[in-house]
Amino acid sequence: MAGLKENIYKQAPLWMQNLMISAYGIYWKRHRYGKHFFKSLPEFIEREKYNPAQWEEWQTERLRKLLIHAFDTVPFYHEKYSTAGLTRKDLKNLTLEDLPRLPFLEKDELRKFGTTGLLSSKREKGTFLSSSGSTGTPVRIYFTKRFHQTWNAAYEARVRRWASVNYKMSRAMIGGRRIIPDAHAKPPYYRYNYVEKQVYFSAYHLSPGTVDNYVEGLWKHRPEYLVGYAMSIYLWAGYISDKSLKTPPLKAVLTSSEKLTPPMRRTIEEAFGTKVYDAYSGVEACGLISENRYGELLFSPDTGILEVLDENGRQVSPGETGEVVLTGLLNFDQPLIRYRIGDRVTLAADQASKAGVHMPVIEEIEGRIEDVVTGPDGRQMVRFHALTYDLPGIKALQLVQHALDNFELRILKDDDYPPENEQIIKKRLFSQLGPVKVRFIYPDELEQTANGKIKAVISKLKK
Repeated sequence: MAGLKENIYKQAPLWMQNLMISAYGIYWKRHRYGKHFFKSLPEFIEREKYNPAQWEEWQTERLRKLLIHAFDTVPFYHEKYSTAGLTRKDLKNLTLEDLPRLPFLEKDELRKFGTTGLLSSKREKGTFLSSSGSTGTPVRIYFTKRFHQTWNAAYEARVRRWASVNYKMSRAMIGGRRIIPDAHAKPPYYRYNYVEKQVYFSAYHLSPGTVDNYVEGLWKHRPEYLVGYAMSIYLWAGYISDKSLKTPPLKAVLTSSEKLTPPMRRTIEEAFGTKVYDAYSGVEACGLISENRYGELLFSPDTGILEVLDENGRQVSPGETGEVVLTGLLNFDQPLIRYRIGDRVTLAADQASKAGVHMPVIEEIEGRIEDVVTGPDGRQMVRFHALTYDLPGIKALQLVQHALDNFELRILKDDDYPPENEQIIKKRLFSQLGPVKVRFIYPDELEQTANGKIKAVISKLKK
């Protein structure tokens, strides 16, 4: 919701907010589920029977089709491949082993050309969805109805189905959408989407003092499974355990977005009394890693081609860790070919799946672990990507907490950065935490982790 609709929503009573969210649910239900979803779902399920030779044949055929399409209709790739000396004939005959001949697609290139030169001239009607952009400018991914429904079929087959739930079941969700705009809002800290039988919990109001209301929401609506940010669900589970609260039975908890550590998994499973199924993809939707009932993380080869590369750009061996490079095989309207998504994984030493499927087995998704921010009133959160949304001149942002009410915002800016950004960012931060002290600094570089990642959130509070 944006503009006038957003302002109306903010002022509306609770019952009307629920109706507005439900109306929004009608749009998304139609966008996610339709003829392409129902056509693709059995195909994803059937391909789980593929042997390695069948997967290679399927991926090779799909890759060649994608490359010819990109060369003919996407200006960015036509220029990039021509400059690299690649012809249409080369692309038509490319094998999976030949992938390293293609140049990478960098994240900065996706940010710069994603809404222009990376779009196909033959694209279908669609809309842009933005990533969290946790440390800076988000990427914008073009979703047509066909692509969106096909991707949801993959998610249904390899995430929900593997967790023994489905899209028809009622669900609880805790995510980044600002369903409760006021930082000092009163309970309830959830809203209800009648159309999709979804109770949506705020990720921005969790604290020891509010957790009872979150649990009340579960009992009131009795969702069959829970889905959301790994860290938010973990924090929620910790408060439940600390206060010995009882939750209604759930069939599964589906986590994503942040690294799920073994202690986080144990805390969540003990609090909610069910198994956790982790997954990894991102808004780019060019590859899906999901967990099966044996606890294995498997990459779905019909969502994309996975390369795990060492520092020299060579494919690592089973048991080794490397950088993730993805070639999406579902989105022909904004192709992402050899995309450096910015994450790392470890391939399992034993690539034989207990499920008997022939898919790459992932030992660990390195991902990003952010520090937790604690507000003056005790609420805890890790998500601050909305601070920079749609603001010009920001390459990256890092939020540092020095005290409960004292924050530092480190911003890498470029020449287009306007001074008024500070007031907008400060207002957005206040909307999440309430009035706090804020200092802006503009360094030449931001603090990184040992593996070279920029942490979006750093807490200097004593643990």
